[in-house]
Amino acid sequence: MACAAARSPADQDRFICIYPAYLNNKKTIAEGRRIPISKAVENPTATEIQDVCSAVGLNAFIEKNKMYSREWNRDVQYRGRVRVQLKQEDGSLCLGQFPSRKPFFFLMTNLGSRIDYSLSTQKSKKEKGRRRS
Repeated sequence: MACAAARSPADQDRFICIYPAYLNNKKTIAEGRRIPISKAVENPTATEIQDVCSAVGLNAFIEKNKMYSREWNRDVQYRGRVRVQLKQEDGSLCLGQFPSRKPFFFLMTNLGSRIDYSLSTQKSKKEKGRRRS
């Protein structure tokens, strides 16, 4: 039998998948939450997760039409997953502070609240600058 060729860790198919349900404090473990409720955030979206990845300096992209298999609600706001590169071409870590998924999930929730705050202040500044006629 032919052996499958080893794929590079930098191949996009090898990026880790993060569904918003993994970090959602409204979900139970049976519904897909992967971290403790005390560390989870309320209803994160794939876009917010990608923003946190960009702020940290990781390569990430959204697959908008993908859905978590345990998500019973098929609404558009619950769709999407984020693919994140944790390893480089040679197999070394992109950022040493993320040797696996769990530390990455915890940092996502810690930074998520700060990024949500900064995004909301940017939106309010833009709205204040607009003139109404």
